[in-house]
Amino acid sequence: MKGFRIIGSFKDIRNEQKFSIEIAAEDADAAKETALSVLGSRHKLKRRDIKINEVNELKPDEITNLTVKHQVSA
Repeated sequence: MKGFRIIGSFKDIRNEQKFSIEIAAEDADAAKETALSVLGSRHKLKRRDIKINEVNELKPDEITNLTVKHQVSA
């Protein structure tokens, strides 16, 4: 598995909310799908309301989320 940081924004009730989330996935497409799923579930959003601007692959020492770090190292 690899670590990815997804950066983007989504439409909130009042304005546009920016986000940055770290995900462990096999490739960039799987990371995008996971991010859409997680954000939709947490914030009750439709996929069309979420804009992904960047998907960056992270080196193991750049990962800050401990869960992702553990999944990448295993």
